[in-house]
Parts: sequence; C-alpha cells; structure tokens
Amino acid sequence: MKKMVLVTGANKGIGFGIAKHLGLSGWTVIIGARHQGRAEKAIDALRSLGIDVAGWVPIELADTESIVKAASIISKTYPEITLLVNNAGIPGDMSVDGEHTELEDIKKTIEVNFIGTFTLTKALIPMLEKNHGRIVNITVPSDISPYWHPLAYVTSKAAQNAMMGVLAMEFQQKERPIEIFSVHPGPTTTDLNGNMSLPGFHDIDTVGLKMAELLNDGQSHQGEFIELYPIVKED
Repeated sequence: MKKMVLVTGANKGIGFGIAKHLGLSGWTVIIGARHQGRAEKAIDALRSLGIDVAGWVPIELADTESIVKAASIISKTYPEITLLVNNAGIPGDMSVDGEHTELEDIKKTIEVNFIGTFTLTKALIPMLEKNHGRIVNITVPSDISPYWHPLAYVTSKAAQNAMMGVLAMEFQQKERPIEIFSVHPGPTTTDLNGNMSLPGFHDIDTVGLKMAELLNDGQSHQGEFIELYPIVKED
C-alpha cells in the first residue's frame, strides 16, 4: 500500500523538514498550507529532490469553513492517506510575559492551534480509521519550562496535548484501528521563534530527519508524548 501523508504547514519550517524527510524515505506527500504561492514553491523544492508530491490543499485553521472544505477535498482526492501530521500553528505574541498577554491573543492562538487542529483531526478520523492510520501532533510539553513559556502558545498546545490524550485513550478502549500521539521536536531554529539559534537548538533538517526516523520505526506510539530533543536544563 502506498504511504501517503498530509503535513499541515508544510510549506516552511519544521513542517517542510518533516515533509522532505518523509518524502525521501518513500512517502507520497500532500502539503496543507494557507497560501498557494508558498505551497507551490515548497512543492518545487521537494520535487527537485525526487520526492513524490501529490499536491497541496488550502487550509486556514482559523476558519472552520476552510477546514471543512479542505477535509472534503482530502477525503475525495487523497483517500489513501494513512498519516496526518498536525504541524501548522501560530506563535501568538512571544514578546510579552503572561501577565501582559492580551486576551485576544490567547483566543486567536487557541483558535488556530487547538480548535482548528481539532476540527481538522475530527473531520479526517473516519478516513484515517478506515486506513488504519495515525495522527501526529507537533507540540510542546504541558509542563512549564522556566526558560521559555509564552502564555498564549503554551496554553494552546496544552489543550492540544489534552485532546491527544483523550482521543488515544478512547481509541484504545474501543479497540479502534487508529493511533494518535504527540511529538515535541525540541528547540528548533524557525521563523516561529524569530530564527532563534542558541546552544541546544537544532535546524529544520536535523529535526525533519529525526521525525521521519520516528514515524518509520514500525512501532505503536498510541497516546505517547515523545521528545525528539528534550530541553536540557541549565546548571
């Protein structure tokens, strides 16, 4: 059976790295993105490496109508998908502390990172279950790090982690042939964090390769929270 994956936010950053290295390992890739131009640029880059890119689907996680439309396109056009990588998200305002975070920023970040991701996941569960597929969320720990803890972003990802845990437990209890788990890439230099590069940070290629190795390991990871590169505590 052909291995086919949908990676949201695959036009850049960690999503592009995941799509690249899954593609290099034999997966057919579908890109989920908001902007056609950026999606097509990513497709050209991936195809130049010999990767099989089936196409792209417009998905705006802040817009429920867009998600419903995207899910319909995916189910009809790419019914062979066995893997959904929920990578797309927004950072929220990372320049302020928790006390000074605006309520509107929290609402907007949760709307995309949790509500949008849940809406897409829910819509694709029937197809993925039929294909004995998997759902993987790219996230961060719910435990609060003393080194990096932007309130809007961490809150939205904590909700996403809770979603994963609940769905995994229910899939397991009902013996449904579908799996969901979460992955924390660890500190990674991307435009989400202003291309921050500090000791302990990794680049997109390193994370993408490590992620592909995990997704190709042939093991069940139902309900797990996996850290590719855990944050190392300072002395």
